Amino acid sequence: MKKKLTSIIMTALLSVAVINCYAEKFTYDLSKSQPVYSDKGGYGYDLTNAPDVKSITSAKLPSGGSVPPFYFSVKVPDGNYRVTVVLGSKKRGADTYVRAENRRLMVENCKTKKGELRTVSFLVNKRTPEICQNNQITQNSQNIPSTPKTPTPQVKIKPGEVGSLTWDDKLTLEFNGTAPCVQSITIEPDTTAVTLYLCGNSTVVDQGKEPWASWGQMFPRWFNDKVCVANYGESGLTAASFLAQLRLDKILSEIKPGDYVFCEFGHNDEKEKGPGRGAWYHYSVGLKTFIDRVREKGGNIIFCTPTVRRFFENNGTIRNTHGDFPAAMKAVAERENVPCIDLNASTKVLFETMGEEGSKQLLVHYKKGSFAWQDREFADNTHFNPFGAYEVSKLIVMGLKQINSPLVQYLTKDWQDFSPSSPDSPAAFLWPQSIFHDATKPDGN
Repeated sequence: MKKKLTSIIMTALLSVAVINCYAEKFTYDLSKSQPVYSDKGGYGYDLTNAPDVKSITSAKLPSGGSVPPFYFSVKVPDGNYRVTVVLGSKKRGADTYVRAENRRLMVENCKTKKGELRTVSFLVNKRTPEICQNNQITQNSQNIPSTPKTPTPQVKIKPGEVGSLTWDDKLTLEFNGTAPCVQSITIEPDTTAVTLYLCGNSTVVDQGKEPWASWGQMFPRWFNDKVCVANYGESGLTAASFLAQLRLDKILSEIKPGDYVFCEFGHNDEKEKGPGRGAWYHYSVGLKTFIDRVREKGGNIIFCTPTVRRFFENNGTIRNTHGDFPAAMKAVAERENVPCIDLNASTKVLFETMGEEGSKQLLVHYKKGSFAWQDREFADNTHFNPFGAYEVSKLIVMGLKQINSPLVQYLTKDWQDFSPSSPDSPAAFLWPQSIFHDATKPDGN
């Protein structure tokens, strides 16, 4: 009896320790030597060689005039995390970009003068494929040996996602720019932020490798530290396959009342063939499933019609390659009282404004040799490059303003309204390349 009581007490203490570890705050002083990441250690420089401490915190720039991008990872449970970074140096000017996980843009072109330090906070969502209910940690910590363990359900991630920064067990930060300078990193859980869950395909997903990009990974740039963007999109998916792979199940296991779910599908749905397929049945039923399940959890849902493809008619207008799918999404939205951002219409204006030749600058259109690793020409009319993804992310924000979404209260102070008929200059857009690249076209089209 005494042994059993001791066992119960120890289990209870362990449970408290486990719960407390989820609430811990970690600070890493980069002016001091930090380890290389290991699963056992749980934090450190990752993916590349550890940088020279002086080069990223205080010293003059190396003889080459720039600091290579570097990465820092921390092993944490699934959830949202507030990340606070102190950027700049007392001894040199700096130019720092911060991206999280698979190249989510968090801090853009933060310029600091010599002697200037700037503290910046943002929120990062980290996840693994395991689907756990919100109270499962507490339940599993109880000593109930008579209760058989059932396998934890998992998102059915695609082979190309295995081992990616999107689905691993750590939160990874990328520091980039012509002269990145970082003094410290603080990471702590955040359970109060409004979370925006993104559902979609290759035009939404956090594309992990250059030169591919999507609006979802640029979207966090426009929100302050009261909002966290959790991008669940994946290349090649349809509304139906997103559901079948349990991606929405994962979202619903974490969503809070008042959170948001964005849906952009259509590019791949329109290629499904067979009985019951098509815009007005299979696709519409899938969208209705999203609505019902999200609302059941107290979430808000927003639709985004699919982005256009770059196919021009002889008169300089964009051809409709999506058939009835944009109209079907708008019809479901109107019937179910779902706010709908007409991304199809706004990207059409954007493409037509830039013209048949100029619009190539939005997409992965590059001559052979544009990158040191590129051995062939790229001519993709669907998938965006970083500049195109950046512009489309602005169209989503403008869509939020047009539907009078409460989310606009969380926009960053430097947000400026944007019109697809007056796009930014591609030449003025700066995007420091990450170390990862891939000549393979993402799934879907």
